Amino acid sequence: MAPLAPDSGGATTATAKADGYGRSAHLTLQAADGRTFELVWRLATANELGHDRRSDRAANQLLAFDDFAQIPRHIEALDVGAVGTGGELISLRDTTELYLITSYARGSTYAEDLRALAGEGVASERDHARAAALASYLAELHVPIDDPPRYRRAIRDLVGHGEGIYGVVDHYPDAVPGASPERLHAIERSCAEWRWRLRRHEGRLVRSHGDFHPFNVIFDGGGALTAIDASRGACGDAADDVTAMSINYVLFALDASDAWPHGLGPLWRRFWDVYRDARPDPSLLACVPPFLAWRALVVCNPRFYPALSTGGREALLGLVEAALAAGHFDPRWAEELFT
Repeated sequence: MAPLAPDSGGATTATAKADGYGRSAHLTLQAADGRTFELVWRLATANELGHDRRSDRAANQLLAFDDFAQIPRHIEALDVGAVGTGGELISLRDTTELYLITSYARGSTYAEDLRALAGEGVASERDHARAAALASYLAELHVPIDDPPRYRRAIRDLVGHGEGIYGVVDHYPDAVPGASPERLHAIERSCAEWRWRLRRHEGRLVRSHGDFHPFNVIFDGGGALTAIDASRGACGDAADDVTAMSINYVLFALDASDAWPHGLGPLWRRFWDVYRDARPDPSLLACVPPFLAWRALVVCNPRFYPALSTGGREALLGLVEAALAAGHFDPRWAEELFT
């Protein structure tokens, strides 16, 4: 076995390649019948080019296995798999889709609460308690993490990931009322500028859920909260989780405006107040706009929420545009959508 460097032929020249995407070794194997085989063993390694998570590296190996066979005169991918905890090799060569098995959480999603409240119009003590519980949960969850590259990754993914702003915009159907291509382009362009504003705030990295919306929170009969479907590396800017949940108080009221004054509006204020009291964050509101834009682009996309009215879409995207232009967010601005 001999290690293979990214560039073994130009180590003393200006064109020498110093970095690669993993570690490789040249293997020479001899079969029982005396035949010799030469193979290359490749192990993916972490780096800051979108390979810092184990899932990134797994995706790259699977992609290579699938891609190599499609290109003429290319080396052959013979196997792909994982190294077990005991050092054994577990092949994925003869597999199709990956699966995940989780535990089961009994109860109902928080979205059911908000949907009922949009019809009833008046928030109960239980509604206030649950909004406070959600905010308190996030305040406890958001433990600081000192890892600047992971923060830059989170901000890059906010804009450029397939599930981020660019991907969501590409997922819009043609000719969506209230969300013309020109309007989406302007929002997208503004968010790209915001990436450079945010990426220097590396000290804002916290442990985060990554997709903290009402369909990913379950309350049982006793009011205990269970989160499901954490994502995006379980770290990011606190503004992401806060806007992912809070925007839904506005969303569920957009086409049920009578539910805002005594129902969803008080919960919007309660959520923001409890979170900011429990976890003081002086720069939070200065970082909200692009995260608000991302979440609003999701809920305004008729592929995700086909029943949202054109007026509701216009109002929510208008709130986003105001925040992006102002350079900060004020939760009181949401009140203006219902006056």
